[in-house]
Amino acid sequence: MVNEFTYVHSKRKKTAAFFDVDGTIVSTTIVHYYVRFRSHLLPTFLRPFWLAWFALKVVYYFFLDKVSRTRFNQVFYRNYRGLKAESVKQLAGEQFETYVRSKLFPAALDCIREHQNRGHLIVLVTGSLDFIIQPLADYLQADAALTVQLEEAHGKFTGELTTPPLSEAEKVRAIQTFVEQHNVGLAASYAYGDSRADLPMLQCVGNPVAINPSKGLRQVATESGWEIGEWTLKT
Repeated sequence: MVNEFTYVHSKRKKTAAFFDVDGTIVSTTIVHYYVRFRSHLLPTFLRPFWLAWFALKVVYYFFLDKVSRTRFNQVFYRNYRGLKAESVKQLAGEQFETYVRSKLFPAALDCIREHQNRGHLIVLVTGSLDFIIQPLADYLQADAALTVQLEEAHGKFTGELTTPPLSEAEKVRAIQTFVEQHNVGLAASYAYGDSRADLPMLQCVGNPVAINPSKGLRQVATESGWEIGEWTLKT
């Protein structure tokens, strides 16, 4: 027979810390990743011309992101169309060591280690691609990484996502699925984000923290009495 203590203990909710990645844990964006991939794959003499052309597109992406982060992600990832999947994935692994690790905020690492010491689950929730985030998740010893995936056909990316873009309300849907599967209590859990696109995620937990917040998020965080963190690359 299961006694009352054992029953209550088995039903006890876990606590999780949900982290946005780009701008929150690391000083990067999905644009940075793509530019580094494309530059590496291009002949050296073509890189300056490609970068000049791509800089014009960045202006369009900037304004599109202001309108909808979800739409921006959908449109931006079409730049991957035609790239060899295995080559890009290999570059992602290499660039974690040569680039991404140097962009990791020391305070973010300290925060994650503190949550781990308290027995909390570490969950990355990001609109970045799975093969880019996996090396970071492994390095951080995260319990899960909720990411997006690109469609592949004949060894190349098609530029279309096979998963919903993880931004705004979609982040909350992904988190809700995770907490149902892993018996997590949102009221005691934490969330860390840097932009208004993270606002629904921050609002769904009991302990939201705005990290390096954008103007819009800073206003909401201040009015709501949320904790605000300023994380830099300087130690």
